[in-house]
Amino acid sequence: MGTQQEKEELYAMDISDAVWESAPGGPDDERVEIAQLPGGAVAMRNSKEPDVVLRYTAAEWRAFVLGARDGEFDLEPAPQAGGAQQG
Repeated sequence: MGTQQEKEELYAMDISDAVWESAPGGPDDERVEIAQLPGGAVAMRNSKEPDVVLRYTAAEWRAFVLGARDGEFDLEPAPQAGGAQQG
């Protein structure tokens, strides 16, 4: 989605003053945090490992959000153990 140059520029950006936000109501010890970056880009990290930061271009983030809304990342229910097999 993002070009190699866009990704390189995104990772070269100084985000030391980024404002990190997380969804309310989750566990206090570990949360996914995001920060809005210039140009619609987004940085994401785990609160337990704040030095590991993933960065997404605006197009990549938009594709992720739309995919999540459409259920693209929903897990299939696990097969029930001991159930009768059809066939």
